[in-house]
Amino acid sequence: MSHVVDDAPLSSFHKKLALYSSGGPFLDGYILSIIGVAMIQITPQFGLSASEQGLIGAAALIGIFFGAFLGGWLTDKFGRHLLFTVDLIALVACSIAQAFVGDAVWLIVLRLLIGFAVGADYPIATSLLAEFTPSKWRGPLLGAFVTMWFVGAAVAYIVGQFLLTFADGWRWMLASAAIPGLIIVLLRMGTPESPRWLAKMGRHEEANEVLAKVYGPHVTLADLPEEGGANVSLGELVRSGYGKRMAFITIFWTCSIVPLFAVYAFGPAILEALNLSGDLAHLGSAAITVMFLIGCLVAVFLVNRMGRRPLIIHSFLWAGLALLGLGLFPSADPMIIMILFAAYALLIGGTQIMQWVYPNELFPTEVRGSAVGLASSLSRIGAATGTYLVPLALSGLGIGTTMIIAAIITLLGMVVSIAWAPETRGMTLGQAAALETAAPKGARSRNRVLS
Repeated sequence: MSHVVDDAPLSSFHKKLALYSSGGPFLDGYILSIIGVAMIQITPQFGLSASEQGLIGAAALIGIFFGAFLGGWLTDKFGRHLLFTVDLIALVACSIAQAFVGDAVWLIVLRLLIGFAVGADYPIATSLLAEFTPSKWRGPLLGAFVTMWFVGAAVAYIVGQFLLTFADGWRWMLASAAIPGLIIVLLRMGTPESPRWLAKMGRHEEANEVLAKVYGPHVTLADLPEEGGANVSLGELVRSGYGKRMAFITIFWTCSIVPLFAVYAFGPAILEALNLSGDLAHLGSAAITVMFLIGCLVAVFLVNRMGRRPLIIHSFLWAGLALLGLGLFPSADPMIIMILFAAYALLIGGTQIMQWVYPNELFPTEVRGSAVGLASSLSRIGAATGTYLVPLALSGLGIGTTMIIAAIITLLGMVVSIAWAPETRGMTLGQAAALETAAPKGARSRNRVLS
């Protein structure tokens, strides 16, 4: 059956929405990466212990934990439109305030608040993007969404290395996030509300107005694919059978980002421990960031061709083996170290884009934001813990054991994906969110072959 909305061509509206939505992960990558460079100056200036370094590195992740959950709940309750612009205003203010801190405590507090704002943006932006995007383009655009994380990280390393040449450059580094934050806020103004959310709230006339504006004057709610089901709470949804999906998303997401966030927060320190010292360590961090970005772009290209399930399984497998190689041979030639690190960065891309494809496809509209927010929040518990423990693990266990632990976590993601990852390629949002998938016979046969 053909649906005007789900089968619509990719328009300039969809492209702009995808670009504006990706501002959240850009800022996330920028904020989480630039702290690693800033710590080079902050640590001696404030006389930070390993524990304090870990807390500063993990503070934004802890903030994301609370922000993602609350942002998801708020966007399901009050809509996507208003929060899409308001959430980043707080980020701009707190980023500027970082330039004036005089001790570690205030820096930790501000980075908690910044993380809160970034975390809130994820479920808001991805729900809006998923609910407007045609089925054919949903996987690639949600996948491309996360690539901006690595663009933000790459820009952060460039800015950080430049400002590192100045006394107190770290203050300018941390405040600099306000510039892209303000630009994104201004671009997002005027974005329409999701017609799917409006319909679920019974605001049919408003939903029809949005559909006519975006898709054409003759498009109405009758052209919007039915998702089915009455409005339910997230708790009721989990008890009704979606608990397994929430567990799958939370576990694979955690296994994907724990090693990655640890690498980004302390990239130069990890590379120095692997015998890449000085400028080589910093250049290596920038080069690996580029490989992360390339890996995500390759995964975006493959997500519809290869399928969701095979992509995530293979990504976990080969990235985990690359980390295992780093753990087993930490004293190898620097070139081999760089090759293995680059391989991890390239191969983990599949799991990174699926962090935003799967959660938005596997839950219905009335709780999509809450489900994405909850999964993002729960995954950040492991990420924050891992980031906090990295400097302690490097000093206490050594680089080899630290990398082996990262490999085990990554390979655990593969095991969970083999057991639980569904195939949602080619489905409408309603079909993908149904506990019993309603894919056409041809799609189901393809899924069996690819799994």
